[in-house]
Amino acid sequence: MKPTIKDIAAKTGFSIATVSRVLAKKQGTYSDKTQERILKVAKDLGYRKNTLAMELVKKKTDVIAVIVNVTPTNFSSGIIDGIQQRATEIGLQVIILYAGNRNTELQHQAIVTALERTVSGILLMAIDPDKADLQLLTESKTPFCFVSINLADERVKSVSSDNYQAAYLATKYLISHGHRTIGLAGIDHYHTGSQRLAGYQAALKDYSIHGQAEWVQPGDYSYQAGYNVFNAYQELGITGVVAASDMTAAGLQKAAQESNVKLPGALSVVSIDGTLICDIATPALTSVTQNFVQIGIESVNCLVGKSATRLVPVTLVERESVTTI
Repeated sequence: MKPTIKDIAAKTGFSIATVSRVLAKKQGTYSDKTQERILKVAKDLGYRKNTLAMELVKKKTDVIAVIVNVTPTNFSSGIIDGIQQRATEIGLQVIILYAGNRNTELQHQAIVTALERTVSGILLMAIDPDKADLQLLTESKTPFCFVSINLADERVKSVSSDNYQAAYLATKYLISHGHRTIGLAGIDHYHTGSQRLAGYQAALKDYSIHGQAEWVQPGDYSYQAGYNVFNAYQELGITGVVAASDMTAAGLQKAAQESNVKLPGALSVVSIDGTLICDIATPALTSVTQNFVQIGIESVNCLVGKSATRLVPVTLVERESVTTI
């Protein structure tokens, strides 16, 4: 059987009330010597607080759950850093639950697990909910907020970059450098991909460029998605590409280099993300950079009802992957 407060009290000779105060860290109600003795016995016995039982008594917790859709990109660590930073500042703990990559079953399981844990709120990172999961979250009455995805529904809390603006800026930058055959590589068909497609198309339209359907090559934001589209873009005479992620851009560059295509002379690339990959790629990637840490911070603010920015601004960072033609 697991050791209890009663066991510690019996072993130390202190009352159950005293042991409880020490374990609850109610400073000023016991001596240092008493604390030292009780904590040593608790450790020797292998005592662990029954967190769930305490939460049921308090009817609340100081824990928020972060459910992560593990897309094949590298943006999540920055957002988690921001979430942890802000949560710590306001006295919240963070647990992370894995939801796979576009895995409906794992996603649903993670949401159910979080709700069973009686958390005080749920952050859903890069998760595009289906109708059933959105209904489950709504009916639970547990606060929730979607992170790094903009559901374009004012009734549902979400915090992300402005995906429309990100793609618009990247496309406009290539146009300003003389490019007129511009691809959009690696986007999905969900909210984020649709918003970036709209921004890309708007920029082409604003500059009277009549894009072709084949210029848009869908994918899953991965390295492989970028690698796979290179040959198609060569056949289409594409000179500039907006990559859906830094990973997608890196895959595209790798395929070009294997085919001895000069970069950026024969192919210019602007990526969306702005992670470390941009600096270590060859050539270094010009990017529309997302403020991932700020997204994490704002998502916690949004979750707990504080003032929050729903669309975090992006910035264009020039490096070496675009040439003027």
